Order: sequence, then structure tokens, then C-alpha cells
Amino acid sequence: MKQLNLKHDFPILDQKINGKPLVYLDSAATTQKPQVVIDTIVEYYKSSNSNVHRGVHSLSERATDSFEAVRSALCQYINAAHEYEIIFTKGTTDSVNLVAHGFRSLLNPGDEIIVSELEHHSNLVPWQMLAQVSGAKLVFIPMLESGELDISILDSLLNSRTKIVAFNHISNALGTVNPVKKIISAAHAVGACVFVDGAQAFPHMAINVQELDVDFYAGSAHKMYGPSGIGLLYGKSEWLEKLPPYQGGGEMIAEVKLKESTYAGLPHKFEAGTPNIEGVIGWGAALKWLEGIGIENIKKHEDDLLIYARGLLSEIPDVIFYGSAKDRAAVISFGIKGSHPYDVGVLLDQMGIAVRTGHHCAQPIMTSFKIPGTVRISLAAYTSKDDIDMFIVALKKTILILN
Repeated sequence: MKQLNLKHDFPILDQKINGKPLVYLDSAATTQKPQVVIDTIVEYYKSSNSNVHRGVHSLSERATDSFEAVRSALCQYINAAHEYEIIFTKGTTDSVNLVAHGFRSLLNPGDEIIVSELEHHSNLVPWQMLAQVSGAKLVFIPMLESGELDISILDSLLNSRTKIVAFNHISNALGTVNPVKKIISAAHAVGACVFVDGAQAFPHMAINVQELDVDFYAGSAHKMYGPSGIGLLYGKSEWLEKLPPYQGGGEMIAEVKLKESTYAGLPHKFEAGTPNIEGVIGWGAALKWLEGIGIENIKKHEDDLLIYARGLLSEIPDVIFYGSAKDRAAVISFGIKGSHPYDVGVLLDQMGIAVRTGHHCAQPIMTSFKIPGTVRISLAAYTSKDDIDMFIVALKKTILILN
């Protein structure tokens, strides 16, 4: 198995936890950061720290140029038609809330919002809130036992009352890759707008928003080797023009009078206040690092490790898998017979293995499986075959202790 060897780029991975070498298998929660991202953020504060878009002095111009260069890079990375269709947000959750809040002025009682049963809470709760405020009805694409969506009934759910269809590209809890283009095409056939949560897709596959023909697409830097607290909302310009501003303040205005204001054009209409400048610039460094490795190379590396890890886990009698989708990304969710996921996670941590346990902010999925949660391992570009081997050894020891 030919694998990428990238651990040397990530200083945090060169340490011991409880006296054991760190094996980090929680990248779906957040990825670790390569040294180049850390250095870029430090260098910004050392040499360019200034507010953007607001000054004529050299530091401000330098910071603004670096900041806007990342908007341009992200536009190219996802193949958006225009740079002003890239809105910087605090992250995917903020992006969902921006769109859901904007639709409060566009929905009427009796309209319908379709959401899948496979969602992270961040792509469910804001739509629940929108339905409560607007009087719209929530409709759900059901999840099959395999962890895939039951697309066979999608046409029966869609109708002229459907205004929004929201779903994730890849499930954070199960790794299921959804048939995005098929769902988008069906939704557009009835005139519905489509929002895709791409938080888990960005680090694992190439994204082409024009090819997908998606109306809104969101992602977070920290899921793709960049800083926390920064993300993007891509929106087709015609939809972004329809939505009212999400927040008011500096930067998002054209003219302010005491009793009324007019708003700036895209993208600034949705970017009130001083942004996370260092986060954006650090994200730019992460993008360059990703492109240097090649997203297709990362995908192949992770797919091979996924097969390898699942094969070894399947040889352990006490392991119960959750989610068996044919198309899946770098996540394995499982349980241990007779054991609570939390107990498994605590014992693995004692052996240096970092995994995620619980409902993964996807509680309806766990309710469907009638379980309190799962143990989840999630892979990244820096995950190695040795990591998987050490995890398997530790898991076998854990099972012996629990049983």
C-alpha cells in the first residue's frame, strides 16, 4: 500500500499522550494544522497586522491584498463564477444560519423545507427555527439502514410548495457521500433552492459548484487544515441579492443616516465588522498546502486506509458497524458489543489514541439506530497505516479490559 507521508508537516503530531505516541483519528471534528499555516499566521501578526478595506496606509493595503487573494483562491478552488459569490463567515454553522435567517423574509405559511435525516445539528436546527418563525413545514428525506438517503421517494416529497432543500455532501457521523447532483437536479425541477453543507467534503474531494449547479454551498477552514473560526458561504449571485443582510455594522453599508441605511454590494453586504483576518490568510496557506499535495492524491490515500481499517475492524467479533453506504469517505462509525462508546474512547485515550465518541452532533441518526452513540475514527492526509495498526492493537486491549 503506497501511502502519503506527511506527518513531518504537522508539529502537533510529534508528541506522546499518556506516555504513548499520539495517534490522531479525530480529523472529522477538526484537522491538525501544517507548520506553513502556523508560520503564515505568525508572520501576519509580525509584519502586516492591520484592519482590511479601511485604510490607505501600507499595512492596511498589504493586509487587504492578502485577505482578498484568499477569496480569489477559494473562488478558483470551488470553481465559482465570481469572487463576490464567496462570503466569509465564522464557519459552516454560521453559513447555514445566514441563509436560514435570510429566508425568513422569503417564506410563507404552508411553504415546505426539505432536510435529510442524515444531518449534523448545524444543518437541522437553523431550519427548524426558520420553520417555527415562518410557518413553513419541515419535510424529511429518510435514512435507510445502510446510512444512505432513500432517494427513491424524493420525487414524492418535492412539489410546488418546496422552497428549500438542505442536506450534507458527506455525513460527518457515518461518512456517507450523498448523490448531490441528483438531489439538486430534482429540487430545481420544482423551483426549489438548494443548500449543501460541504464541511466534510472540502478536505476529501474536489468541489465544483458550477458543475453541481448548487445554489448555496458552505465549508469551514478548520476541517481542511486551516484555522478555526473562519468559513465560507458560496451563493449564486441571484440568491445572495435576494437575501437581506444577516448582521448590521461596519463594512456592510453603502451609506448610513441616523434613521436609515443602504447596504453595500456583494460580498460586503454579508461581512459586517472586522473579519477574522489572520484566519482567512492562514486558510490561504492551507489551500496552497492542499493543492501542493493534490486533493486526488489525498482522496486515494484516505480511501486505501479506509478499506484497510475496515478490513481489520471486521476481523474483531465484538465490533458492530454503523453505516454501510456504497459511496463513503474517510469515516468509520462503530460500537463494541456490551460497551458504551464513552468507555471505549476513554480507554483508547489512555493508550494515546484520539477518537470521537457520542452522537457526533447527529442525534437523530443515533436515535434511528437505537443507540446512544458510536465510536468514530476519521482519517486525513497525515493518517498513516501505522496509525491504523496502533489503533487496532489498542482497541483489542480495550475490549479485553471492558469484557
